[in-house]
Amino acid sequence: MSLSDRLAQARGQAAGPVPLAPAQGDEPVIRVVGRPAPPPTGLASRIAGRAGAGPVDPATRPAAGPDTLTQLKERASRALFERLGGKLSDADIPDEQLHALVRTDLQRVIAHEPTPLSEEDRRRLITELTDEVLGYGPLQPLLDDPDVTEVMVNGPDTVYVERGGRIVRTSAGFADEQHLRRVIERIVSRVGRRIDESSPLVDARLPDGSRVNAIIPPLAFSGSSLTIRKFARRPLQIADLIEGGTLSSDMAELLRACVAARLNVIVSGGTGTGKTTLLNVLSSFIPAGERIITIEDAVELQLQQEHVVRLESRPANIEGKGAISIRDLVRNSLRMRPDRIIIGEVRGGESLDMLQAMNTGHDGSLSTVHANSPRDAVARLETLVLMAGMDLPLRAVREQVTSAVDVIIQVSRLRDGSRRVTHVTEVLGLEGDTVTLQDAFLFDHSAGSDRDGRLLGRAVPTGIRPRFLERFAERGVTLAPRVLGVPHLAPVGGGGR
Repeated sequence: MSLSDRLAQARGQAAGPVPLAPAQGDEPVIRVVGRPAPPPTGLASRIAGRAGAGPVDPATRPAAGPDTLTQLKERASRALFERLGGKLSDADIPDEQLHALVRTDLQRVIAHEPTPLSEEDRRRLITELTDEVLGYGPLQPLLDDPDVTEVMVNGPDTVYVERGGRIVRTSAGFADEQHLRRVIERIVSRVGRRIDESSPLVDARLPDGSRVNAIIPPLAFSGSSLTIRKFARRPLQIADLIEGGTLSSDMAELLRACVAARLNVIVSGGTGTGKTTLLNVLSSFIPAGERIITIEDAVELQLQQEHVVRLESRPANIEGKGAISIRDLVRNSLRMRPDRIIIGEVRGGESLDMLQAMNTGHDGSLSTVHANSPRDAVARLETLVLMAGMDLPLRAVREQVTSAVDVIIQVSRLRDGSRRVTHVTEVLGLEGDTVTLQDAFLFDHSAGSDRDGRLLGRAVPTGIRPRFLERFAERGVTLAPRVLGVPHLAPVGGGGR
């Protein structure tokens, strides 16, 4: 061994490719100092076949470093796949039984490794390998963290999460692009979807209802991108939203009365503002005796009632056939004797069918739409109706919107990261060609913010008596005068629409 080689080993530094002194007549040998040597062929098989040989004496084991643990993880993973084979993808084996089987075999494999491990390292290794084989690899701890509301993967080396409305980068990462692709394929295959070069983007969901969007190269230039909108293990209730400051108790009473009186409600907001969460809470106000039909692109709503029919759209197959759209499902739902129709989001021609359903006896329907204000929500509904391909004059479209929609609830994500209901707005009707709106609640920004930058404002009643109080009276729904900040809640005379 040369002097430079010995110095590099003494300092613990990688000296790069160092030529060793060759033997007489031999070719020069190159050693890369500081890099782990690749495992010999058939090592995984020997690990898997040692089950009856007994544990290796810890006194004879070499010291374990980070590189050694990485190698151990790779060897144990290969050995596990060799031992279990097709059982890992067998849908007939219950999840609990499969998890127990994997952990038992992992303990056997690791017990016969010549690398010394502390109890903490052993537990961590088993957990990581279980997540890798049965879960979602490096993402599993983030998905298990109750404080994380969204996971964003921008390629194999970059993973961000949202905590408390703030986006922060994490230390999590994937080994390479193929590792990330395996996790994506595992997610989408469980819900009968596919993702490949011919279909490089997909919407899917996790078993707990969390929303998943994935997009891969060539559309994703910097590597596959994965976005997971987590849903709480326990569905949020109205008390949770009040406690979190999303809305006030008075506003909650008004929304409860609107749903009970079978008003048609649209929840409006931008991306990630909590529209689906609020829609889920509003649906909890529907009486238990009513038949509810939900229609979604990917099932997310977590309704607590018993009589619920959940419909989900279907994309085209590999031949480009068999697609079932939201619009097809809306039309079909009208033949299913619904008391309430809940559409997760309208984003196309199905909005026309939804408005017609609201205008033909299906009162009390709920849906969401992407918009930045109640006025923008009306304009967007008009645009979506025109996307249905019907050659309707604009005034006829506006008449459809104003006669169908009773209330628009605007949800916004404010600059401090909090999600708040900023408007509860009544749709009054048309004056000429203009849609008339009237706010019942409006967010007051005048309170400013505290030292931590959190906004102190809240939504306050405008003091105007809404015209839908007549509907409350017809349905026998009562509302305390203090809710709307008026002396009494007698309906406004002649307020039909």
